[in-house]
Amino acid sequence: MLNEKVVVVTGGYGLIGLKFVEAILENNGIPIIADIHESGTKSNADYVKMDITNKESIQNALSNILDKYGKVDVLVNNAYPRNKNYGKHFSEVEFSDFCENVNLNLGGYFLTSQVFSEYFSSKSSGNIINISSIYGVMAPRFGIYDETEMTMPVEYAVIKSGLIHLTKYMAKLFKNKNIRVNSISPGGVLNNQPKEFVEKYNSYCLNKGMLDPEDLKGTIVYLISDLSNFVNGQNIIVDDGFTL
Repeated sequence: MLNEKVVVVTGGYGLIGLKFVEAILENNGIPIIADIHESGTKSNADYVKMDITNKESIQNALSNILDKYGKVDVLVNNAYPRNKNYGKHFSEVEFSDFCENVNLNLGGYFLTSQVFSEYFSSKSSGNIINISSIYGVMAPRFGIYDETEMTMPVEYAVIKSGLIHLTKYMAKLFKNKNIRVNSISPGGVLNNQPKEFVEKYNSYCLNKGMLDPEDLKGTIVYLISDLSNFVNGQNIIVDDGFTL
């Protein structure tokens, strides 16, 4: 299916990143885990150290991959860097933290895409996939967070909505360069959330409810593969109907 495409997955040791890596391996692709720290988690994929907020780090990682594999076909922007104060309620978020978190994530996706797109332009071929969210598409359903300590961080909503437009911007910018850019907006992914939250969340879904990380594997394989050659500038929502 993936014909030994070399796919760089930023944040490849994360909850979703590891499933992307599995999916690529299962479909005859070559995933590269690009993460700021090497994890103790076992994977058959290669690892390269990469800080998506540091241009030199990104350039070095790309250079190392090219030295070993001779090419990169796809960049999956999946990392989610954030500072220690991330996740506070709206009224408690300091301006400096808001700016830092948006810069780390949205800025990091921009920077990584900038470096990789220069390489893709040089070979007139490339594919960038950004991981956004349903909360980049719609306003939060704040009621599902009632009676929990959870919230929907304002930075998250700003970052994820920005990523969708960055996706469209880049897709249009790279016209006639054979570089396509798309995004995936997952719904909520199960990760030990409180039972009350999961039940409220699921009440808005149509069949399954909250996703398992596995549920995103088909979409990432489709966007990496040649089956999606003429899908460009699109945001694919995978949420079991939560946004309806």
